[in-house]
Amino acid sequence: METLSIGDIRVTWLNGGNNHLDGGAMFGVVPKPLWSKKYPVNDKNQIELRTDPLLIQVRGKNILIDSGIGKGKLNEKQLRNFGVTEESDVLDALQKLGLSAFDIDKVLMTHLHFDHASGLTVKENDAYTSVFPKAKIYVSEVEWNEMRHPNIRSRNTYWKENWEAIQQQVITFNEEIEVLEGINMFHTGGHSDGHAVILLEDGGEQLLHMGDLLATHAHANILWVMAYDDYPMTSVAQKQLWTPRGIQHNAWFSFYHDAYYRAVKWNDANELIDKVERKRS
Repeated sequence: METLSIGDIRVTWLNGGNNHLDGGAMFGVVPKPLWSKKYPVNDKNQIELRTDPLLIQVRGKNILIDSGIGKGKLNEKQLRNFGVTEESDVLDALQKLGLSAFDIDKVLMTHLHFDHASGLTVKENDAYTSVFPKAKIYVSEVEWNEMRHPNIRSRNTYWKENWEAIQQQVITFNEEIEVLEGINMFHTGGHSDGHAVILLEDGGEQLLHMGDLLATHAHANILWVMAYDDYPMTSVAQKQLWTPRGIQHNAWFSFYHDAYYRAVKWNDANELIDKVERKRS
């Protein structure tokens, strides 16, 4: 498991599974000859994506960013359509670190699409239960409302199986919230109406987790946003705001989906100046 220190904050990437999605959808209107130079693509025009939660450890607290794609949540058709070749093994990863699901104090959800939220619940007998029963689960109020009342488009990704069992644990916020000293969430919209980014700060260092506004290192270009984004111009505007801010503060940009890098640093010219590579088996 790859790790990174932000002052006294320790970040560890867990095994949350993967999927393989259409490269064109992941890069929107960007022509394939451009994006395929930045990110590998297979003969089905799919790109490999991780769904790996970040474990944040600081001052005795264990905090997750997102929850993985889950285990046993997807039927055979969904596994095939979403290109899932590996389901979540978050609990095993925690066990290797001497932790259990009961040790997770908080879960910070960038948004609640199924590939981020399916790891929040698990089916036991005929009912779904919370995977992290002692955790407070933070999400923007806009996102939480849409999760429970999806529209004709979003109902394909906001599933009741992922929220009904955890609703008593949820804490919502409007514009921003300080989850813990040095750990803040900010509502951005864009990818989804309730999408949020997460900023870690300690000891003069920063890590900026932009969620699906910056799905991979290949999405560094401000204009490169997904066809999956509900509000692409909002995504562009938020990238215009947050990316320069992160670069100005020499922040690490971390990833949930990137199959090649866990985190990177860029300079003002968008050149890669530091990286944490994902170990590939």
